[in-house]
Amino acid sequence: MKILITGGTGFVGSALTQRLMEQGHEVTVIGSSSRCRLAAHPQLTYTSADTTRPGPWQQQVAEQDALINLAGRSVFNLWTTAYKESIYNSRILTTRNLVAALPVNTEAVLLSTSAAGYYGDGGEAEKIETSTGGNDFLAQVCRDWEAEAEKASEKGARVVRMRFGVVLGKGGGALATMKTPFQLGLGGPIGSGNQWFPWISLDDLVEAILFLLSAEECRGPFNFSAPEPVRQKDFARQLGAVLHRPAFLPTPAFVMKLVLGEFGRSLLQGQKVLPRALTDCGYLFTYPELQPALREILGG
Repeated sequence: MKILITGGTGFVGSALTQRLMEQGHEVTVIGSSSRCRLAAHPQLTYTSADTTRPGPWQQQVAEQDALINLAGRSVFNLWTTAYKESIYNSRILTTRNLVAALPVNTEAVLLSTSAAGYYGDGGEAEKIETSTGGNDFLAQVCRDWEAEAEKASEKGARVVRMRFGVVLGKGGGALATMKTPFQLGLGGPIGSGNQWFPWISLDDLVEAILFLLSAEECRGPFNFSAPEPVRQKDFARQLGAVLHRPAFLPTPAFVMKLVLGEFGRSLLQGQKVLPRALTDCGYLFTYPELQPALREILGG
């Protein structure tokens, strides 16, 4: 297949690109850097572009069998008004431009990222793909993001909306930040730690994308989260155990709100997300439980 990936040089995109090329696919990566951060490969084409703006990069879209939309500014930052606008535009405008470049009556598939934040603060309720969305900033971003992606179905595309949980893997992502305080003996839960923590291993995320690329009957929203969600305090405890470090120093809720503002408040929320659609389609998780995934990633 010919596959185009926006945001293809990031933590997820790099791993996915490598796996796709191993399977023999031709991959076109669109990134914001002037030079490609991925190793040169005969099956890899790189284009530098600002995907929030229409441009020559869109001419490559019509040539593809599949589009994988991973672009989006990191939410791990202080949410100033300007940064929130950047979070929003990097997702919505990129997706809008990608869909606009699709020809009418296309037979392509679009796999477009969203997030578990779609559900807002889920409390104790189990969240499957048909569950109601939330009302906070991230939930609104996800709702608008998915709406832009779904417009591709009007042109004939099969659309898959991927609601990512926290992605855990080697060499980057959330664990690269989280493990440092634990290694220093300063790790622990955030706030009460009772909030649910939707997670997925990078290996499973990549394999689930490959699965959905060829599963022609599968479309619509999919929760990309392990079938065994954990509470945030249990995540902290298991991470500490794998790293052989204590995990009893909580970060008080008021500190999160004071230092990180609205973003800090979002970290105190959680979602008990279940991957109902993925498992119903027949995907089998390699890492359904947290501790084996952490041991594989961290070598514990």
